[in-house]
Amino acid sequence: MALAALLSSGLISGRVAFAQQQQPTVPDAPAPQKHPPLTGDGPITPGIGAGDLPSSSSSSSSEQVPQQPAPSSAPPSSQGKDTFQAAPPEMPAAGEGVKKTADFIVNVNFVEVPVTVKDAKGKLVAGLTFRDFKVFENEIREPLRLFTVDPFPLSVAFVIDQSLTSDVMAKVNNSLGAIQGALTPYDEVAVFSYNNGAQNRSGGFTGAQSARVPYVLSMTKAAGEDMLVPVNSGPLAGCSIHVNGACADPNIQPGRSTGSGTAPMTIPKEIHTLNDAILAAAKELSSRPKGRRRVIYVISDGKEYGSKATYKEVVRYLQTNQIGVYGTAVGDSARWGEGFISRVHIPFTMYDNILNKYTLETGGTLDSEASLNGIEKSYAKIAEEARTQYTLGYLSHQPVIDGKFRKIDVRVDRPGLEVIAKHGYYPSAKDLQ
Repeated sequence: MALAALLSSGLISGRVAFAQQQQPTVPDAPAPQKHPPLTGDGPITPGIGAGDLPSSSSSSSSEQVPQQPAPSSAPPSSQGKDTFQAAPPEMPAAGEGVKKTADFIVNVNFVEVPVTVKDAKGKLVAGLTFRDFKVFENEIREPLRLFTVDPFPLSVAFVIDQSLTSDVMAKVNNSLGAIQGALTPYDEVAVFSYNNGAQNRSGGFTGAQSARVPYVLSMTKAAGEDMLVPVNSGPLAGCSIHVNGACADPNIQPGRSTGSGTAPMTIPKEIHTLNDAILAAAKELSSRPKGRRRVIYVISDGKEYGSKATYKEVVRYLQTNQIGVYGTAVGDSARWGEGFISRVHIPFTMYDNILNKYTLETGGTLDSEASLNGIEKSYAKIAEEARTQYTLGYLSHQPVIDGKFRKIDVRVDRPGLEVIAKHGYYPSAKDLQ
């Protein structure tokens, strides 16, 4: 019995030792670690924003972070050299300038400024670079973002005055055949006329070299008006002898014995609705796509009376929709000396010539011609000026749309040159697409 108990206890202890050898050792629980103190480079440092944690907790907080070297200041510019335009503007290759102006879409106002430069003899100046131009908006210089000399296709709305005198109207009628020769197949034309109200003769734009243009122009031909001297008293009136307010002899009074027309004649006023005609053409032009030069070409003596639209309203519409007004002054406005005096307006009278004011405000040009040959040549001359201009582009520093007028001043750093550009513009939501 003693031997059996001894064997049994030895067997049990051996099994326990074997089981302990087969069971894996359980590791101790990790000791709690002390959190490193927050430093200035932590992810939630107020005023600095998110940052990276230190690579090791053993790094001392007293170590200084190496600072980036401050950028060296630019060397002083040489005296007399303009360094405002640090980087050159985008200058597309030949033939790509039109596409660039059409595709320049950003969430701020991109302003396109066509500029014509002439010398002292009135000839176009070529060969200028972007470094020769300075553009100011509201007296603040703007860096150029686009510069191109590519010719633009034209969208031209011709406005023909039918209230001219018969002799001047005859010259205009004979000159209309030269209009199509001044345009290219890439251009498009709309024709308007006015006398007592504006009329859209073409019904919209059509190709400049289409067979429809001569027919539309023929519809605008008119006989004109004979400017007679109205007389309501004196020896040249209907009745030269009055007794007690009535005609002395019924046989010499208007209406003879019936007595009709014995009252003083009311002199009719002349009607020249130039403002309404330009506004009608501008509304048609405002729908033309980007990448085309919008032009209103007026053939008139510039007289204005009887329009529903005012001059200020029409100019604002033109400056909002980037439309330039060009023109050929005929009749009284084309005579030497008299054409200059007609620009002076006497209060409470008809405007004798406001066409010059339209061209100055919108960056166009006005040519005064009295002969038929001169009128025909002016079409090609002004079409060339409108097509071959320097096109400058910049991003306005003003708010996107505030409805306020923004003055533009374009300067060229060369003496003896005339710079022709629009005086300013009103921002439009159409520019934000």
